[in-house]
Amino acid sequence: MVSKNQIKLITSLQQKKYRIANQLFFAEGVKVIQELLQSNFELEHLYTTQHDFDTVLDSKKSLIHENDLKKISALTTPNSCLAVFKIPEEKPIIASGLIIALDDVRDPGNIGTILRLCDWFGVKQVICSKETVDIYNPKVVQATMGSITRVNVNYVDLPEYISQTELPVFGTFMDGENIYKTNLPKEAIVVMGNEANGISETIEEITKNRLSIPRFGDLQQAESLNVATATGIILSEFKRNLA
Repeated sequence: MVSKNQIKLITSLQQKKYRIANQLFFAEGVKVIQELLQSNFELEHLYTTQHDFDTVLDSKKSLIHENDLKKISALTTPNSCLAVFKIPEEKPIIASGLIIALDDVRDPGNIGTILRLCDWFGVKQVICSKETVDIYNPKVVQATMGSITRVNVNYVDLPEYISQTELPVFGTFMDGENIYKTNLPKEAIVVMGNEANGISETIEEITKNRLSIPRFGDLQQAESLNVATATGIILSEFKRNLA
């Protein structure tokens, strides 16, 4: 059984201010929870409807009814388990290799997919503007499918960071240079912009290298690419010559 106080706490963690106040977040689903348990993330408590997770101490685990899981879940159709973890201290930025910078990316699904792409392509560092959605948002955690444990994410004053970096900075624009005809470096920062408005004017002004993904459709009428889809294409091109 889940107490009223536990329900109140866990459901409050759907909001960023309560995640910050309690320094806690939650994850749902066996795959994501197992990935987090095998990482350096510290488990606060696990709630499950199954007799599973044998490696978790009984003091850190509660067997609950499906109705109780529905009360604490953020999913329309709850999985079989939910786990609350402590938010770790932010690690120093890895200022080398290929870095993805997110400028005011708001959709949790996009952030989660981008972290999975970074994990797939061996990108160890993502830096986010302060306006970018919180990676401990339950929908982001769910969408990462465990990649949140392997990609370092930092929130910074993005214009200030970019203006001070020694790495070449690339931005994605509709009128940029064709990425398939551009010599791409091994180390760089690549800025991906907001879903509706693209890269902000402030960052555009300090971005020296403009890239675009050309349209190949006959009618040339597709307005834009989803930011996560565009990130996948760009990462593929940056990494292609390293394979």
